[in-house]
Amino acid sequence: MTTSSKAITKVIQGTRSVVNAEVAFFSNVKSRADTYMNYTRPPLAIGLEPIKKAFLDAKNRGVYLRYITEITNENLTYCKELIKVVHELRHLDGINGNYMVSESEYIAPLILFEHGKVASQAVYSNIREVVEQQQYVFDNLWNRAIPFEERIKEIEEGRTNHYETKVLTDKGEISEKIKHFLENSNEVLSCSGSGGLRLGYDKFLDLGKEIMARSRRGEHKGIKLLTAPLNKDTVELVKVLMDSGIEVREIKNMPPMSFSITDKEVHATIDKMESRELAQSVLVSNEPVYVNHFRSIFKELWKDGIDPKTRLSSIEEGADFGEIKVIPNASRAAELYLDLERNAQKEIIIMYPTANAFLRQYRLGAAQLAKEAAHKRDVKVRILMPKHQSTEEFVQSFTNKEEQEKNSAASNSDLIHDNIDVRYIEQAMLDTHATILVVDKKISLVMEIRDDSKTTFNEAIGLSTYSDSKAGVLSYLSLVENLWVQTELYQQIKDSNTKLEIANERLEAANEQLKLHDKMQQDFINIAAHELRTPIQPILGLSQILRTKSRDTQSIDSLNIVIRNAVRLQHLTEDILDVQKIESNTLQLNKENLDLNALISNLVDDYRSQQEREKKEDSPVLSLWYDLNRSKPIFVEADRDRLVRVIHNLLDNSVKFTKEGAIVVMVREEGCLQQPEKVIITVRDTGKGIDLDILPRLFSKFVTKSYQGTGLGLYICKGIVDAHGGKIWAENNPDGKGARFSFSIPIVRQIGPRN
Repeated sequence: MTTSSKAITKVIQGTRSVVNAEVAFFSNVKSRADTYMNYTRPPLAIGLEPIKKAFLDAKNRGVYLRYITEITNENLTYCKELIKVVHELRHLDGINGNYMVSESEYIAPLILFEHGKVASQAVYSNIREVVEQQQYVFDNLWNRAIPFEERIKEIEEGRTNHYETKVLTDKGEISEKIKHFLENSNEVLSCSGSGGLRLGYDKFLDLGKEIMARSRRGEHKGIKLLTAPLNKDTVELVKVLMDSGIEVREIKNMPPMSFSITDKEVHATIDKMESRELAQSVLVSNEPVYVNHFRSIFKELWKDGIDPKTRLSSIEEGADFGEIKVIPNASRAAELYLDLERNAQKEIIIMYPTANAFLRQYRLGAAQLAKEAAHKRDVKVRILMPKHQSTEEFVQSFTNKEEQEKNSAASNSDLIHDNIDVRYIEQAMLDTHATILVVDKKISLVMEIRDDSKTTFNEAIGLSTYSDSKAGVLSYLSLVENLWVQTELYQQIKDSNTKLEIANERLEAANEQLKLHDKMQQDFINIAAHELRTPIQPILGLSQILRTKSRDTQSIDSLNIVIRNAVRLQHLTEDILDVQKIESNTLQLNKENLDLNALISNLVDDYRSQQEREKKEDSPVLSLWYDLNRSKPIFVEADRDRLVRVIHNLLDNSVKFTKEGAIVVMVREEGCLQQPEKVIITVRDTGKGIDLDILPRLFSKFVTKSYQGTGLGLYICKGIVDAHGGKIWAENNPDGKGARFSFSIPIVRQIGPRN
C-alpha cells in the first residue's frame, strides 16, 4: 500500500493487504512508531518475515520503536526476541485492541485472538486529528504499562488476569445487549452519527427517558451524546432528547466509528446505520483498559463539542451555518481550489491581492479551468487584481481579447470577454494578503499568502479557509463586491470632466449596489452576527480619498453616503468583534491610572457640546450634567478607551429613551472611609424607563425594543466592566420616571488628602 497526501480514513480488506499496509506504515515512519497489540501478535512480529524486516529496517533508519502487549507464559519466548527488535517493550493486562501509530499515520488490524493468523481487515487513517488522538491514547497506556523486566518477575510469581471482548453479529443478541447495557449503567457516554441518532430515537427512547428519570432522582449520572452537526432531519430528534434532559453536543469531524461507554463496558461499530437498522456487527468489551481508551476519546471530543441550543431555531428557519474548515496543507488547498472551479455552475469570483498571486495560480491551471467554465458551462467569471506588466500577456491569453486591448484608449482598461470580466484595482486598495475565491455565492476559499516572492503555489501559500456557511461566504463576497464597485467609482471620478453623464449613471448604479449590499449585510448579521469578518477599511479609506479629490458636488454627496454607511458598518464590526472577544475571554485591556472625575467631566462636556450642535430648534429641552466634587480626584486603574465606551454607551442609551428632562452622571465611593474599595458610576435619566419584559435580560445580546441599534451595546458594556473586575446593573427609578444604569470599578489607590 502506498500512502497518499490526501487525508483519508478507510477499511483495508484481505490478509495480504493488511500485511502490505503494515509494511508500508513502517516504511513511511520518520522518527517514531508505537505499537499496541494483544498477546497473540508478538509471534507474528517475530515469525512473519515481512513484519520483522519492517521493524528492523525502521530501527536501522533511526526510528524509535515502542511496543505494548500482554506478556504471558505462552508468548514469553517471542517477547524475549521482540525486545531485541524494538527499543522498549512494556506489558499491559487484558489488551484487546491492535493498532500502530506514527507521527502521520494510524492503522488498526481487526482484533484476532488466533495464534499465527493475520487479521483480514484493518482500519487506516492519516487524518491528523485521528492520529493525534490515538497517539494521546497510546501515551496514556504506555504510562500505565510496566517494563518487560518487571513483567517477567510477575510471571515467575504466577499472577494472571482475564477479560472478555467479543464481536456480536446477531441482531437480536445485539438489541438485547444494548438494552442490558443501558439498564445496568450508572452513566452513558455515546458518540454517533445521524443514522445512530435516529436508531436510538426509534428503538431506545423510552429506555433513555427512564434513565433520565433515574438521573433526576440522583440514581444515575445521566446521558451525554455527541453527534454530527444538526440539520433539518435531525433537529426535532435532538430537541426531544434535550427536553428529556440528555446533554447533546455537535462535533464537525465525527470519528470513523460509533461507540457508547458506561463505567463497565464499551460498544463500538463502524456501520453507519443510515437505514435506522441495527449495526451488522458490534464490538463489545468489558476490559478496563479498552473502556478507558474510548472514554478518553469521548472526553477529548466532548471538550471540542458545540452546544446546539444556539442553532436550533436558525436551523428550523432554514438558516443553517454550514461548515468551516482550516486547511494547513497547501497542496490540499490547491486540489480543492481546482475542484471548486471544475464544479462551478453559475459564477466564479476571484480576487488576487498581487500580480504574483495571479501568475502562481495561472501556472497551477486555475485560470484555464475558469476559462473552460465560462465557455463550456456558461459560468460568469469575475476577477479582481492589480495591473502589472508581468501579467498582461497571461491576462490577454486568458480573456482572448487582444484587439480590445489594442483599441482601448485607457491603459488601465478592464478586459471583458463573453462571460469573463477582469478588472484592475490599485494595489493600495487591496488591504489583504490572501487570494479569495467565491463559487456560486455558496462556497468560499481564502488562501493566505505566506511568502509572495515564491513562484509556486505550495511554497507561497500558508493556511487556507474553506466555508460553505452562508454568513462566511457573504462576508468575503461583500468584500469583493465593494472593491468591484470601487473600481467603477475610481474610473468615474478620474474621467468625470469628459464623461460626466456616464459617471453620474455609474454612480447611481453604484449607490444602488451599495444599498443592496447594505441589505445583504443586515441579513447576514441577523443570521450569524458572530461570524462577521468583513474588512471595510479599504472602502472607507478609498471613499475618503476620492472625496478629497472630487470637485463634483453630486459625486461628493454620493461619496458622503458611502462614507457614512461605511463608518456605521465599522462601528457594528467593532461591536461584533468585541462580542466575540468577550465570549472567548480574549478581551485585552490596556490599563493605566486614570482620574475618573476628570475623565467623566471631559466626556460629559464633550457630549453636551455634541448635543447642542445637533439640537433642533423645536426639540424639547434635555439637560445633561455631572454631579461630582471636583476637588476630590478618584483614581482607578482601567482601560481609558474601553471605560469611555461604557459611559458613552450608557449616555447614548439614556438620550435615546429620554425626550425631555435631565440626564445626570453621578459618582460615589464605597468601602471604608480611609480607603474605599470601589467607585460606582451611575447614569440616571427621566425617560420612559426599562420595559419589565426585558429587564432580566437587559445585558444579554440582542435585547432591545428599539428599532435602532443591534442590542449589543449593553452586552459589550457588561463584558468590559466584568473584565475590569466590576459589576453593572440597571433599575427603574423609584418615582416611575426614567431609569438608572450603574457600574462599579475597583479603586487601586487614592492620591491627595481626603476631607
